Amino acid sequence: MPYNKHDQYPEHITKDLIDKFSGVLSMIGEDVSREGLAKTPERAAKAMQFLTQGYSQDANEILNSALFKEEYNEMVVVKDIELYSLCEHHILPFYGKAHIAYIPNGYVVGLSKIPRVVDVFARRLQVQERLTHEILHAIDGALKPHGVAVVIEAAHMCMMMRGVQKQNSVTTTSAFTGEFKKNETRNEFLSLITANLR
Repeated sequence: MPYNKHDQYPEHITKDLIDKFSGVLSMIGEDVSREGLAKTPERAAKAMQFLTQGYSQDANEILNSALFKEEYNEMVVVKDIELYSLCEHHILPFYGKAHIAYIPNGYVVGLSKIPRVVDVFARRLQVQERLTHEILHAIDGALKPHGVAVVIEAAHMCMMMRGVQKQNSVTTTSAFTGEFKKNETRNEFLSLITANLR
């Protein structure tokens, strides 16, 4: 009995994407009827919807669903959050890690919500610089903390597979608000994300 996986995507959008991916494959010289490609347009259509599902998600709603009143007012750091996104210039992947910290101002947020916020913005067509700021502003806006820090390190397939074809380059972006604008606080955060505390 064949295996059937049912992904929940709008049928009319999936159908339009299947037609368009079929057209792309034909235009580059492929035979979309051959066995290896018979289901590729459908797979690609569903993959694209999965990889861009952040457009239908709301970071503020995610954060506000798990805010807890707490007097803790020291730095909270969540580091090494895996992220996968698509470069908006070539629609090729970039991937890496996000390191995020905030200093609570009366409220903390459920720890799983911070990686979820990363995914909301990463699962869109992106540039790393904007992704960094979108994560920062979402956390800053929902929690209204004493400060937020975001650092992202990522490798970009558009630099590795095409163009300059540099295999070992990593791009680092950062953004800070509030207390993290101060050298002492920012340096503490940078020290924590580079330390191996396990």
